[in-house]
Amino acid sequence: MTEYTTVQLERHGAVGVITMDRPQAMNAFDAALRRDMLLAARELNADDAIRVVVLTGTGRGFGAGADLTETPMSDPTWRVDDQLNLEYKPLMLEIYRAPKPWISAVHGPAAGVSSALAMVCDLTVMAENAYIYQAFTAISLVPDGGATWHLVQTIGRKRAYEIIATGEKLAAQKCLDWGLCNRVVADDALLPETLAWAEELANRAPLSLRYAKQAVAEACEADLGQTISVEADLQRICIASEDAGEGAAAFLEKRAPVWKGR
Repeated sequence: MTEYTTVQLERHGAVGVITMDRPQAMNAFDAALRRDMLLAARELNADDAIRVVVLTGTGRGFGAGADLTETPMSDPTWRVDDQLNLEYKPLMLEIYRAPKPWISAVHGPAAGVSSALAMVCDLTVMAENAYIYQAFTAISLVPDGGATWHLVQTIGRKRAYEIIATGEKLAAQKCLDWGLCNRVVADDALLPETLAWAEELANRAPLSLRYAKQAVAEACEADLGQTISVEADLQRICIASEDAGEGAAAFLEKRAPVWKGR
């Protein structure tokens, strides 16, 4: 069993919860958090008993981005592109390609690369006090971790560039209006309501959740014809599954289905 120093990992039935736990630094990413997040994500993704993962943070905010106090920008041998490609990219893709849905539960700021972490999740619930913040033009940097991809996919090129250029703090309600989150809830209801939603999803057919996620991801980068072909391939897998037979039987017998994920 992996021991984590910067995240808490819990299991609530079929729902896994990863809580980033560097409240003294508002969950800013240092080397330990990058390591722990990737390992925790891999652990829950590999656990077939876990059908939905919730990602959140302790303290005053979801995450402050990269921990600049540990960034050796004066060291000529240090390369930020290596860190992004070798440490952040595997984490983001572990979530994006996960065979189960991830839900980010965001309170306070989700800034910089932490905003990319919130956005890479399949669903997002934001507290009323939450906001997404691209602070880069205040420190002469650019968004990273895939933030520009998510912003352009969701809100379009012009809005994406505007919020990056101006450094606007996108409040939760505006994120909801623009499609950057799915729900906005009271601050003290964030985790209970997110867990309740996760439990509801965990009772859905796991193969449907998995392959619908894959279809949506591939549709982001494919044309209509390619998307129809991808859907056909995934439907072929699903319709031959044990769970599809169980779903049909449960419907005819007027009972709740018992999913096995196969």
